[in-house]
Amino acid sequence: MSTRAGSRQAGSEKDRRACAPARCVRFLFSAVCGVLAGLCAAASARAADAGLIAAAQKEGQVTWYTTQITNQFGRPAMDAFQKRYGIRVNFIRADSIELVVRMVNEAQAGRLQADVFDGTSTAPALKKAGLALPWLPDRAKQWPPEYRDPAGYWVATNLYVHTPAYNTNLVPKGSEPRTFKDLLDPKWKGKMAWATHATSSGALGFIGVVLAEMGEGPGKAYLRELARQDIIQLGGSARTVVDQAIAGEYPVVLQIFNHQPVISARRGAPIDWIPMNPAMAVLSVAGVTKDAPHPSAAKLLVDFFVSEEGQRLFRDADYIPAAPDVPPREPALRPDGKRFRGIFFSPEETDASMAHWLDVYNEIFR
Repeated sequence: MSTRAGSRQAGSEKDRRACAPARCVRFLFSAVCGVLAGLCAAASARAADAGLIAAAQKEGQVTWYTTQITNQFGRPAMDAFQKRYGIRVNFIRADSIELVVRMVNEAQAGRLQADVFDGTSTAPALKKAGLALPWLPDRAKQWPPEYRDPAGYWVATNLYVHTPAYNTNLVPKGSEPRTFKDLLDPKWKGKMAWATHATSSGALGFIGVVLAEMGEGPGKAYLRELARQDIIQLGGSARTVVDQAIAGEYPVVLQIFNHQPVISARRGAPIDWIPMNPAMAVLSVAGVTKDAPHPSAAKLLVDFFVSEEGQRLFRDADYIPAAPDVPPREPALRPDGKRFRGIFFSPEETDASMAHWLDVYNEIFR
């Protein structure tokens, strides 16, 4: 498997044809956000359908299988939904792989519990297993196609943007690496780290965005040079990698969530993120399970996530809301297409490309 090369501004047509399978959606945020703001303004205040609300309240409860951090978003969202609609929310928090395995096992046993799922990589597996229902809230239909599944199986709730970060005690501000080329400077040899798990928030995601920006051939050539920098390979999550940078273990870490250093720095930690161009932007999405035990409550919960109130909850949790008319608390986190450019990868594109990125990682970095 290969990944499509370059952005719309970079890479030859030959490279783009050679790497077509990944089909990464690319666009400048500045162009899109201007259009989106107008589209969303009319829909933002629209309440959920009264009939749906009545049916959901009759069901009385909903079960949400989530990858969101419990105290940061899960519990505040649960409390707000229960307060608004009087419907009890049961939620299970785990990573995407664990949730998919659990739902598949439940379905095979004829006891599916989940009504709603979310995450960056759950949707492709659930679609393949026939466990996702094609349904979209009305507000999502006003959003551009990049923010929803073409067949309606999911809608984006928030964005994750992957960039490097650095310890501000070890790396004086202004001396941090700002470009891919800067990462090749000999002074960073042995001083950078990344996570090696098979997700976008680690080595494989970094490989993906390099290949997408530069093209397959030039991208691999760059990665071979980068491999000479002896990047430290770490287990654990991207959050763990950030925490180790904060602790002074590594001056620079790659492919982390750019909102996490902002949260930590606000609490006094010596950490900052780097708006390196381009960044990988991935969608965290939500959907309704097929044969959900509480189908109306499930639809109402997904509708709540994309509502103005729900999107402000994502903002207040220091996430990047999907709604373009609800900016993050730190506006610079969202690529603007000018000073800070992003390349989008949908859940399906990431899923289709992951095996190739792993092959490249094994070829070059192991």
